[in-house]
Formats: sequence, C-alpha cells, structure tokens
Amino acid sequence: MSDLRELYQEVILDHGKRPRNFRALEGADRTAEGYNPLCGDKVRVYAKVAGDVIEDLAFQGAGCAISTASASMMTSALKGKTVAEAERLFGRFHRLITGRASGATGATEARPAAAADDDLGDLVVLAGVREFPMRVKCASLAWHTLRAALHSDGATVSTEE
Repeated sequence: MSDLRELYQEVILDHGKRPRNFRALEGADRTAEGYNPLCGDKVRVYAKVAGDVIEDLAFQGAGCAISTASASMMTSALKGKTVAEAERLFGRFHRLITGRASGATGATEARPAAAADDDLGDLVVLAGVREFPMRVKCASLAWHTLRAALHSDGATVSTEE
C-alpha cells in the first residue's frame, strides 16, 4: 500500500510541477474564474465547445500542487467528451474525493470510499484528499469552475462557504 501511495504522490507532483493544458485558450467560447480563499488557489478555466462536445480545454492560475494537479488531470480527462459526460465525470470525481454521493439538489448522503467508480483513470490518485477535508476544496476548485464555464453563469466560483 505504501508503494501505491508513493506512486499517487509522484503523479500529483508531476502534474503540479508540469501541468498539462496550462495556457490561455485562444478561441475559447466558455470561461470562468475560481478562487479558494482558504489557501489562495486561483484558476481560470477556458473551454471551446462545439455543439455539445468539449473540443479543447485549458486553464491558468496559481495554486497548491493538489489544485494544479487536479486542473491538469481534469483538462486531459475531459477533452473530447460531451458536456453530459463531463457532468457525469464531475459527479464520480466528487464522490471519490468526498466519499459522499451528490443528488440533483446538491444534497449529499454518506457513501463508503470503496464504492468510488473505477473509470476515473489517473484521477483516482486524488482519492486521498478525502482524508484532509480542507484539501477537498483544492481538488474540486477547477471542476466547479469548469461547471460554471459550461453553464455560462459568469459568476466567480468561490470555495468559501
């Protein structure tokens, strides 16, 4: 188990130091900003959507390794997916990092960590943040920001509650 945890840490550090899709996206037709006042993470997500398909996805910002790694992995995982597929992956990812299931109303119910979906790919390396509730907001910031961009509500996303 220790070797697996070390591998997960290496993947997070790699994405944190060398994030994929870290750039302003020219021609983006959806964008939103996000901010985590607890640790100072800031992110801007750019999406280029054609019909219902996310053709390209990028981000810029400054944040901790978890926030940056999550944004990097998110952009890689969602390119070429439909908006509906992105929403479903957001739900699975959210359950993974919180250990809870979200309903359509935003209400949550307890869910065992072992019940996390298996089709998350590299995103599973972020499962350990659920052990550190303050870090869940770091890992989910880019995801919430992407949702705001896709739904064009234009408001800045904040993890402050």
